Amino acid sequence: MRIDILTPFPKIFEGFFGESILKKAQEKGIVTIEIWDLRDFTEDKHKTVDDYPYGGGPGMILKPEPIFRAMDALKKKVKGRNKSRLFFMTPQGECFTQMKARELSQEKYLTFICGHYRGVDERVVEAFHPEEISVGDYVLTGGELAAAVMVDAIIRLIPGVLGDSDSAEGDSFSSKFLDHPHYTRPEEFRGMRVPEILLSGHHAKINSWRKEKAFERTQKKRPDLLNKN
Repeated sequence: MRIDILTPFPKIFEGFFGESILKKAQEKGIVTIEIWDLRDFTEDKHKTVDDYPYGGGPGMILKPEPIFRAMDALKKKVKGRNKSRLFFMTPQGECFTQMKARELSQEKYLTFICGHYRGVDERVVEAFHPEEISVGDYVLTGGELAAAVMVDAIIRLIPGVLGDSDSAEGDSFSSKFLDHPHYTRPEEFRGMRVPEILLSGHHAKINSWRKEKAFERTQKKRPDLLNKN
């Protein structure tokens, strides 16, 4: 998979994509991530990427020119770019889910446009028709964190990324149930013991216990999930 991200603040991604599972996925060649700095596509000495909105009002808007130029450069550099799914991160978009992450993990090319401040010039949306997507009903300063969340959720579902191929299958939201409780060593810590069933070595009983606890946790924390088809 190849992922391209357009942003006026590329350094936001440096630590996030340079650690843990995402770093290993890139080192294995499973995924390539390239960050496009919109300031590289400006033409004034101050590398201006934003301006005041027409009609007045608070906040700044990302200008269209740097985004259009970056998209032109991306199209020239990346073969198959016309097959890429294009996303614009916005709180007005479709809510991102585990099901959506699984769907997108099957794609070969993904491109993200990160809005910032109060968003982007509407002509960007009109010209490129991106899929508008949100990570929740709240507002962030920019789309960078939202894009990073999506990329993480998507990449970990690609075969070969996680050490155990079954790791993602039991995640919360992979089915209608939340994940069951987990324990590791030591067996006892400050008077709290690991449930005996998990120490029994009886896999059938352990699986039954996990299913029961997953149901109980879902019923307690997210009963709405049990009513979904």
